[in-house]
Amino acid sequence: MEYQDIVFTKVEGVATITINRPKAYNAFRAQTCEEMIHALKDADFDKSIGVVVLTGAGDKAFCTGGDQGTHEGGYGGRGVIGLPIEELQSAIRDISKPVIARVNGYAIGGGNVLVTICDLAIASDNAQLGQAGPRVGSVDPGFGTALLARVVGEKKAREIWYLCRRYTAQQALEMGLVNAVVPQAELDAEVRKWCDEILEKSPTAIALAKKSFNVDTEMIRGMGGLAMHALKLYYESAESAEGGNAFRERRKPEFRKYVK
Repeated sequence: MEYQDIVFTKVEGVATITINRPKAYNAFRAQTCEEMIHALKDADFDKSIGVVVLTGAGDKAFCTGGDQGTHEGGYGGRGVIGLPIEELQSAIRDISKPVIARVNGYAIGGGNVLVTICDLAIASDNAQLGQAGPRVGSVDPGFGTALLARVVGEKKAREIWYLCRRYTAQQALEMGLVNAVVPQAELDAEVRKWCDEILEKSPTAIALAKKSFNVDTEMIRGMGGLAMHALKLYYESAESAEGGNAFRERRKPEFRKYVK
């Protein structure tokens, strides 16, 4: 596959997938997801690779979720909602190698979900994390909600989704959403350090450990698949459209007027 939206590199046992849409704050569209899925599968099959790093281009954003600029009328890709996000999330979980989120800047909405799903997360001290779904007429009714509750606790997960606040890297560390926080200038070195420590370990043992960790939350995959059909119906509503329209028009949404 010829990549347009990502940069995929392999260096000394580490495969790095970089979302390369900095002008859109590394928001993903259908094409981005397809390329990330392809790269994850490539890394999984490559026996020389022991760790995958997921990040965003530049120093402003890791990923800010689905590109609202393409949301009007649908994303135009595969999947229930025109975006193969279920398959992307599954690819991160199913790959037999640890996936580390290198969080450089904003990790908002679907970007925050990617951080949640990755095995480990290392953030720069300028990172900001949080959800935006209910603010823009969207939600992640699977791993983004249920798995987040396992990661940060039920009450905190509900706060994150209901209030749509932004959290600093240090706050994310305290709630268990990231594993470490370092100055921006030290981020690459810290990520490489963690990768090297993993590469010293038995790849088979690591793969078995990852599968074992996933077993306890595997039911979320089925629940999320079912809920995506409800999400598709929601996306077709005037209430959901109001969120995207307000975002593009840079105004406060008026959701309540659509509630009958």
